[in-house]
Amino acid sequence: MSDQVTIPAAPPTEGLAWQVAVATLSRLFINTARRFAYPFAPALSRGLDVPVTAITWIIAANQATGLLSPLFGPLGDRWGYRVMLLLGLSIVAVGLLSGGLIGVYGAVLVALFLVGLGKAMFDPAIQAYVGERVSYRRRGLVIGMMEFSWAGSFLIGIPFVGLLIDRLGWRAPFFALGGLCLLGVAAIGLLIPSDRRRRHPAVLSPGFRETWRLLSRDRGALGALGFAFLLNVGNESLFVNYGVWLEDAFTLGVVAIGTASTTIGIAELVGEGFTAFVADRVGLKRAVIVGLSLAMLSYFTLPFIGQTLPLALVGLFMLFLTFEFTVVTAYSLFTEVLPRARGTMMAALTAVSGLGRVLGALVGGAAWQTGGLMAVCLVAAVLSLMALACFGWGLWHWRD
Repeated sequence: MSDQVTIPAAPPTEGLAWQVAVATLSRLFINTARRFAYPFAPALSRGLDVPVTAITWIIAANQATGLLSPLFGPLGDRWGYRVMLLLGLSIVAVGLLSGGLIGVYGAVLVALFLVGLGKAMFDPAIQAYVGERVSYRRRGLVIGMMEFSWAGSFLIGIPFVGLLIDRLGWRAPFFALGGLCLLGVAAIGLLIPSDRRRRHPAVLSPGFRETWRLLSRDRGALGALGFAFLLNVGNESLFVNYGVWLEDAFTLGVVAIGTASTTIGIAELVGEGFTAFVADRVGLKRAVIVGLSLAMLSYFTLPFIGQTLPLALVGLFMLFLTFEFTVVTAYSLFTEVLPRARGTMMAALTAVSGLGRVLGALVGGAAWQTGGLMAVCLVAAVLSLMALACFGWGLWHWRD
C-alpha cells in the first residue's frame, strides 16, 4: 500500500451490529426515496399536473447530486462520520416532508434534489465509518449486508410506495419516507457515538487541498477511480436499453417489463449476499477479479443466449448478479485503499460512478442505434475489460 502512515485500529465499538442495522435501514429509506420517481413518474406527473417529461428533470436533478459528493468527503474525514450521517439523513427527511407538504412541482424538484444531496453525504460517511471500525477480514461481510438496502429498495421499498400511492395519493410516500428518515436520525444519534475526538491526528491533519492531493498521488486510489468510472459506463449502457430490448424482442408490455425487472432486483440481492458471505473467504481483491471476469462473460453471451424470454431473463440475472457482486466487493476493498482519508476516497468513488452512469446512458443510446443489443453488449464488455486493466494497474501490488 502506497500510504505508509500507520493508524492505530479503532477500539472495539460496542453495539456495532445495531449501528450497522440502523444505518442499513436508513439507507433503505434513502434509496427508496432516490428510486421511486422512476416507476411512478406517471403518478407524479398526474398529481403535479405536469407532463411526464417534466419528471425526467426531477430524476436528472436527483442523479446530478452524486457529482457533489467530493465536497463532503473531506468534511467527514475532519468532522467525524457521525456528523455527516446525521446531516445527510436530516436533509433527506426535510426535503421529503417539505415536498409532500407544499405539493407543487418546484417543491418536489427541490425535495428530490435534497434526497440526492443527503445520499451523497450519507453513503460515503457510512462506508468510511465501517472501514474504520470493522476488521478488513470482515469488511466484505459488513459492507455486503449494508448493500442489501439497495436491492431492498427495489424489492420492498418500491412496492410499499406503490401501495401508499394507490391508497393515499401521490404525496403519501413523501410523508412516510420523511417520517422514517426522522426516526433514523434519532436512532443514529442514540446508537452511534461521536467519533470526532477518537480520530487519530494523522487523519485530521490534512486540509481540504492536502486531502485531495493525497488522493491524486496514490496509485491505488487512482486505479480504483478509473475502475469505478469505466465499470459504471459499461453497465449503464446496457441498463438504459434492457427494457427496449425486451419490448422489441419479445413484444412485452409495460407491466410485463416491470414484472421481468424484478429479476434484476433479485440478482442484486443475491450478488450482495455473495459479497457478504463469500468475498472475505476468497479475498476481496481476488473476488473482484473473478466477479468482473464473469460479468464480462455475461455481456458477451447475452446476445447469443437471449433468444427466448426465459433465457433472456436468465442472462440478465447472471449479468446483474456478477456486476453487483463486483461493485459491492470492490467498494469493500476500496474502504482500505486510502485509510488517512476514507471519507474522501468513498466520496470520490460516488462522484466518478455517477459521472460514469451519465456517460453510460449516452454511450448506450448511441450503441443501440448503431447495432442493437450486440453492439451494446460489446461496448459494455470492452469497457469492463478496461476497468479490469485500471484495477490491475492500481492495485495489483497493493496489500492491506
